[in-house]
Amino acid sequence: MNISSQIADKVSTVIERMKASGDLPAELDLKGIEIQESRGVNRGEFFSNAAMILAKRINTTPRDLAHNIANKLTLDKFIAQVDVAGPGFINITVADSVWCDLIATILKDSKNYGRSRMGEGKRLHVEYVSANPTGPMHVGHCRGAVFGDTLCNLLSFVGYAVSREYYVNDAGAQIGKLGDTVFIRYLEALGDNIGEIPEGLYPGDYTKSIGQALVGLYGDRLRHVDKADALSIVRQFAVKFLLEEIHNDLACLNVHHDVFFSERSLTENGRDQVAEVIEKLHQLDLIYQGELPRPLGHDYEVWEEREQTLFRSSHFGDDIDRALMKSNGEYTYFAYDAAYHLNKLERNFDQYISVLGADHIGYISRIKSVMSALSEANVMFNVLITQLVRVMRNGELVRMSKRSGTFVALRDMVDEVGCDPIRFMMLMRKHDTTLDFDLKKIVERSKDNPVFYVQYAHARASSILRRAKVVFPLISTCCCDLYDANLLLLNNSGERVLTRELAKFPRVVESAARYHEPHRIAFYLYELASAFHQQHARGNDLPELRFIQPDNPTLTVARLALVAATQLVIACGLKILGVSAPVEMQ
Repeated sequence: MNISSQIADKVSTVIERMKASGDLPAELDLKGIEIQESRGVNRGEFFSNAAMILAKRINTTPRDLAHNIANKLTLDKFIAQVDVAGPGFINITVADSVWCDLIATILKDSKNYGRSRMGEGKRLHVEYVSANPTGPMHVGHCRGAVFGDTLCNLLSFVGYAVSREYYVNDAGAQIGKLGDTVFIRYLEALGDNIGEIPEGLYPGDYTKSIGQALVGLYGDRLRHVDKADALSIVRQFAVKFLLEEIHNDLACLNVHHDVFFSERSLTENGRDQVAEVIEKLHQLDLIYQGELPRPLGHDYEVWEEREQTLFRSSHFGDDIDRALMKSNGEYTYFAYDAAYHLNKLERNFDQYISVLGADHIGYISRIKSVMSALSEANVMFNVLITQLVRVMRNGELVRMSKRSGTFVALRDMVDEVGCDPIRFMMLMRKHDTTLDFDLKKIVERSKDNPVFYVQYAHARASSILRRAKVVFPLISTCCCDLYDANLLLLNNSGERVLTRELAKFPRVVESAARYHEPHRIAFYLYELASAFHQQHARGNDLPELRFIQPDNPTLTVARLALVAATQLVIACGLKILGVSAPVEMQ
């Protein structure tokens, strides 16, 4: 039940009838008309700009048109009052019965309140995290993981068939460096004095455990085989070992993927998909042999002009054309990316989203270019960037992890503060803005800690429902029984404010899904929790406002219905965020 949408439909119906009757031109464009919630007191509960938008198009006075529309809206039983204000705003107050129906609908729909058919069952591919399997996951991966996973939850909630994918970069130079590093650690585990890890390799202590695992599996046998064969074994073992670590790190953050797609698979099993994408682009006359200009900042003295196989990405909005094959015939990193995106297209999704970290901003234009070329601009493809996270403790930057070597490890954060605080706080800023993440503040039990404040609202609702059973043993607090309560008794201002907050949920969900901004759900839950806590506080000062009225079971049941509806919406929102909804706070 989306009250805002219902009012929009009613305003639109009135205008269409005025067009049909000749009061308005039949061809009148209705674009730009909006319905919004009112903020001020005595301004109705919703307002529309319809008269001001339309008056400009038919050369009439906005207030006169507003009065005409208002008079027709008042005939609808859904609406209690319509007023015209200012230059022509139409202020709308809905009938009390509408708010009663809203609470009853929440209780009946239970976990489905706020769902929509926006996605229409369309198949949506979302790629997120995609960290190289060369070390533990760090805080930067954490934000992309939480954002991507929550976005998938949100888009599933509004009707998309979502496939969650992790692209495993298990080919290329970085995997070679990993193999070299782990082989050195293997020798160290055998007792060799290895000295310092050479520059350019991976210095973190996490590689020691991989070397030790190799000794446990192979003993010293890898010393005595051909070095190239040994490194091949080490590379495969290290990637498998670290992928298991990544799976575990993601699981502790409540992040799960449907598919882990291997970059190596693009050129395995007798099929070279990189060659296929180059051939496809060649057939589209988008491949040529040429030289790229010297990159800005590159030393002119050491720059060597060389002919490469280039893709005409500049035809699709990129700054320059991009190399697919080096002058020595090797595939470039971008060539593998192009092949991977062709593989995505061959799986015939309706829409595609890639969630990348801040260090991949430069890749956006080239990835969009190749997707546009390969699909002939026939698919919806969006790239979303998650910005940097700075981990703080008491306002001071947290030092890097020795185990990780150069970054704050995701597992260290989860072990210290827990999954729920991390997930919620990662969503308290828009994904493309920098986030400061204070490890001490997110475990505070106060209003200043959003995740505690929201979870406490859910637990408080549970506590109220439990206490009601003690006071009124015969009263059922099940949602299926509470929606028959006399909800017209919910008539004080705090109850109306709380009910209006509940009404916003479907609109917030749709806007968050439409603009790919799941942080809107986190913001909304904080506002809803605030309205609930404030109403509870009023009862501490004024006993007649308390949710449980020992001498008035009828009023108590009505208020319990409001409490239960609030609890359901909070639980639903937290589930979208991947955060638990506790019934008690520990």
